[in-house]
Amino acid sequence: MSEKDRRKLERQLDRIETQLPDLATGWLAWLRQPSHRMVRIPIGVLLVIGSVFSILPLLGMWMLPVGLMLLAIDVPFLQRPTTRMLSWIERSWRWVRTRLPFGR
Repeated sequence: MSEKDRRKLERQLDRIETQLPDLATGWLAWLRQPSHRMVRIPIGVLLVIGSVFSILPLLGMWMLPVGLMLLAIDVPFLQRPTTRMLSWIERSWRWVRTRLPFGR
């Protein structure tokens, strides 16, 4: 896809990194380095497969966006849909947090 899609994905990943705990931020930053492509792609594929074959779908649902996010770094045609998916998840989470008692 375009460089614009790549930049949007990078901004989305930067926003996600700021919201994560320190340990997860360190792992994501490490995985996002261009030299770790050979680690990032298999982990992304395994997360996507794990989300599809999860026995408990609720526990496996988090694996799909994380796997797609990692794959989208290296697979250009996944960048635009992944960015849209992450934006939708972020908007939905903000909506839930503002309307439910535990989110205030």
